[in-house]
Amino acid sequence: MTELVDVPIFDADNHMYETREALTKHLPDRYKGAIDYVDVRGRTKIMVRGKVSEYIPNPTFDVVARPGAQEDYYRKGNPEGKSRREIFGPPVRCLPAWREPKARLELMDEQGLDRTLLFPTLASLVEERMKDDLELTHAAVHALNEWMLETWSFNYADRIFPTPVITLPIVDKAIEELDWAVANGAKVVLIRPAPVPAASGSRSFALPEFDPFWARVVEHDVLVGMHASDSGYAHYANAWAGNNQEMLPFQPQAFRMLHQSRAIEDAVSAFICHGALSRFPQLKLAVIENGGTWAAPLLKKLADLYKKIPQDFLEDPVVVFKRNIHISPFWEEDLGALADLVGEDRVLFGSDYPHPEGLAHPPSYVDELEGVPDRVIRKIMGGNLARLMGTPETVVR
Repeated sequence: MTELVDVPIFDADNHMYETREALTKHLPDRYKGAIDYVDVRGRTKIMVRGKVSEYIPNPTFDVVARPGAQEDYYRKGNPEGKSRREIFGPPVRCLPAWREPKARLELMDEQGLDRTLLFPTLASLVEERMKDDLELTHAAVHALNEWMLETWSFNYADRIFPTPVITLPIVDKAIEELDWAVANGAKVVLIRPAPVPAASGSRSFALPEFDPFWARVVEHDVLVGMHASDSGYAHYANAWAGNNQEMLPFQPQAFRMLHQSRAIEDAVSAFICHGALSRFPQLKLAVIENGGTWAAPLLKKLADLYKKIPQDFLEDPVVVFKRNIHISPFWEEDLGALADLVGEDRVLFGSDYPHPEGLAHPPSYVDELEGVPDRVIRKIMGGNLARLMGTPETVVR
């Protein structure tokens, strides 16, 4: 066990559990009913535009899986072939600390957690299910952000940093949403790692048409988080499986899990190959809960391509990656090895608390870094994210 007991911890991946009104309370009257909750055989489900979604099995979050229920599963695998019910154990009632900031801050003090980014849980289903109605998408995202601001704020006590969502289909509206979020205290925003829907199909968010948005991000000096989401890649898995199933992230399926890093690898590749990170070298990107095993093969492919077709890049793509991309991988991965690969200033610890696949006690991860140099541990556990966010490394309570 490490002897470092005073490591300041800035967790890059905590979550809130939204209430039922999160997506509906501030939705304009003309869109009332676009999102609703319905009873299906005695269970409450969320319905988007008249279609029941199973994306999140219990979208009210009144009862949830125990935090860290899958720790052993991710550390050791499942050699006994236990069922999901056996792995998860009995559910628990949702705690106030998962619903509102005052109780969350008290819990963080108990845990020894200094600061955290705080991501919504339910929001990841919205954009994919509304992608053919761009105005509705912007309205629904803003409604969620209004609820988040009202319930959590975008900066609570300089210790909890909820992440308003920015959707990009209509660039002027995206800039307006960004300006509004920053004016209300946001220091980090959440953008889906996916092609941007358009009336004529979709396109990369790193093309020059989005430059006005990225210029404003740089002007505001906010961190862009790209958290795992429904990026629309179920379409490709369905083509192989011969069905039309929505993404079901909480139902393991071997083929989908084998290729789960495709969306984030494509998103990062687009940022580099389409030039946005070279046109805006100050842009700060944090890849959250998308794993990290995709980074090494992508860096190798980028280096090989740069040797063959340097004229297709504005600058060395490996340099761009290591300058702009920060990674908070799955906690069960080797963060020390990732730091050796991408640079010790580019790796961020994230616990995914209070999700069942996360850590029950986030600060315990320090013990997982035994053998990593002390200075690197301090950077990974909080120093790097504090620098990106422009906050002091330590908290005075």
